[in-house]
Amino acid sequence: MSPTSQNHCRQRPCRSPHGAADALVVEHLHFAAKVAGNYARRTGHPKEDLEQLAAIGLIKASRRYDCKRVNRSSSNFIAYARPFVNGEITHYLRDKGFLISVPGRWRELHARGQKLLRQGIPADQIPKQLGLTPERWAEIAAACSVRVVAMANSQTEDVLE
Repeated sequence: MSPTSQNHCRQRPCRSPHGAADALVVEHLHFAAKVAGNYARRTGHPKEDLEQLAAIGLIKASRRYDCKRVNRSSSNFIAYARPFVNGEITHYLRDKGFLISVPGRWRELHARGQKLLRQGIPADQIPKQLGLTPERWAEIAAACSVRVVAMANSQTEDVLE
């Protein structure tokens, strides 16, 4: 355990009731940024927004974390905090975005098409090899390349009306 981590876990008077928890958060913000970056690359959401959500998850985890328990240290905090951080981000994506459900057949065709590309088949020959029209292949490729789509609130309201 690092010296700073040991200080977080010692009983000592703090200026705020959550002083040790806040120190854990500050110490592990790099972890939250890394998780947010992974989600940002996969979903297309701004990394800064997801970093804020990850930090909220880190705060929730730090408030519940008890480093005085056996086998608890700052290094174990990341393992404890990961579900909180992932949960904050995925709840946001579930609530503010929507998942595109791609039919299994399309996922299968997309995987076969990607395999053909890796084998060196020209891209314009892929639809013919799969027995599809070029338009259908373009639709399948577009659907399979996007995992999560987010809509701004004004766009969501327009769609729902």
